[in-house]
Amino acid sequence: MPRSFRLGTLRQWHWISSALCLAGMLLFAITGITLNHAGQIESRPQVENRTAQLPPSLQAVLLAEPPEAGLPPALQQWLEGELDIRLAGREAEWTDGTLYIGLARPGIDAWLSLDPQSGALEYESTDRGWIAWLNDLHKGRNTGEAWTWFIDAFAAFCGIFSLTGLLLLQRQAAFRPSTWPLTGLGLLLPLLIVLLFAH
Repeated sequence: MPRSFRLGTLRQWHWISSALCLAGMLLFAITGITLNHAGQIESRPQVENRTAQLPPSLQAVLLAEPPEAGLPPALQQWLEGELDIRLAGREAEWTDGTLYIGLARPGIDAWLSLDPQSGALEYESTDRGWIAWLNDLHKGRNTGEAWTWFIDAFAAFCGIFSLTGLLLLQRQAAFRPSTWPLTGLGLLLPLLIVLLFAH
């Protein structure tokens, strides 16, 4: 295979992977800073508390046939309409006849609790703001399967971008004497900081 073709292909892999990684790298760079300084960034969480009463007809159904797992469709429909939430894919936990559903999503911690005996419904949502939302995206916290797949694909493209960049550096090193000292510094500096200061 001619050298020019291999170099062209390498450059293509490098620029294509960099284009695909651009938005993700900016997001992860910014959220790396916000996560590193999370304690210094002021946040005023917005807490919403709501209560409601289960309709008598639905309460009678639940008392007559208490669910052991899952969410009965009629109850799911009522909860979604009452609280303006989506419950698809959420795990319903029944403990001693009481229903609990965690509703956390990026930047927001939320839950609901329902006691069929009394018909009392409690809902609480804590919105921690847009920086917490970005930080949760960075960590993949409460983001769902699609975002998990995106992070995996993004990591793979970052690997391609880095390795093709290294190979391009190797090919240009003869014309740029500072190539390997700078590359070595990039490898050595984080290692030294971890060994000497990260206790």
